[in-house]
Amino acid sequence: MEYVNAHGATIPALGFGVFRMTDAEVEAIVPAALEAGFRHFDTAQIYGNEAALGRALNAAGARREDLFLTTKVWVDKYAKGPFAASVDESLDKLGVDQVDLLLLHWPGDKVPVAEQVALINEVQAAGRTRFIGVSNQNVSQLRESVAVSPAPIVTNQIEVHPYLDQSTMAAAANDLGVSITAYYGMADGAVPQDALLQKIGAQHGKTAAQVALRWLIQQGYIALSKTANHARVPENFDIFDFTLSAEDMAAIAGLSHPDGRIVSPDGLAPDWTA
Repeated sequence: MEYVNAHGATIPALGFGVFRMTDAEVEAIVPAALEAGFRHFDTAQIYGNEAALGRALNAAGARREDLFLTTKVWVDKYAKGPFAASVDESLDKLGVDQVDLLLLHWPGDKVPVAEQVALINEVQAAGRTRFIGVSNQNVSQLRESVAVSPAPIVTNQIEVHPYLDQSTMAAAANDLGVSITAYYGMADGAVPQDALLQKIGAQHGKTAAQVALRWLIQQGYIALSKTANHARVPENFDIFDFTLSAEDMAAIAGLSHPDGRIVSPDGLAPDWTA
C-alpha cells in the first residue's frame, strides 16, 4: 500500500467505496476487501449503508487501529443541532467512537460554506473525527474552506477519471496542501471498455481498470475503488507492482474532453468554473 500525507493525516492511497451498494452487498464484499488488503473504507450518511459496513468490519474481526474510515454529512444536516446529531448517528451505525475522516458531502446552495466549515470543526473539536475535509467543492470554495477552518482541511473528494480534466483543481489543492480523493474513477463503466487503457494495460499485464487506478495514484491522488464482484476485489488492489511511463500518463490524460463530467446534481453541485 502507498499512502498520501496531508496535514498530519496518513491516508491509504487506495480505498474501498460502498456507494450505491445494498446492505447485503456490503456485508458480502467487505470480508473479501479486507482479505485483499484494503483498510481504507469510504461511506456516507446518504448511502444508507454505514451500519452494514460497521457490521461487516466487526464480523470480519478487523482491528479498529488498522482501519481508515471515512464518512460524510449530508446537506440536510447543515445546521448546528442536526449536524452533530447526524455525526453521532453515523458513529453509532459504524460501531466506532470516532471516524478517521469526516467530510462535508456537497456544498449545496442553501448554507454558506463558512457555516458548514464551522459545523464540521465543532464535531472535530469534540473528538468525533480525527480529521476533516470536504467533497465536491470548486476551487474558490476550497480556498474559502481552508482560509476559515481552524482545523486543517485534509482532502477534497471529487470526481476524477481519464475523461475529466481536473488539473486546475489539483494545482489549487496542491498549493493549499490539500489532498485529492478521486471518486468515479471508472467513469460509470467507461474505463474498463476503453481501447487505449486496454492497450496500455496489455503492455503491463494489467486490465484497463487497473491502469486507471494506477494513473490516479501516480498523480498523488487517493483513489476510491468500488465493486460488488468478488473477482474484481483483488484485481483492484493489485496496482502497486507496476509503474506507468510518462508517455502512458500523458496519453491517458489526453482522453479528457470538455463534457467529461458525469456527476453534477442541481442544487448540490457548485459552479465548477469558479
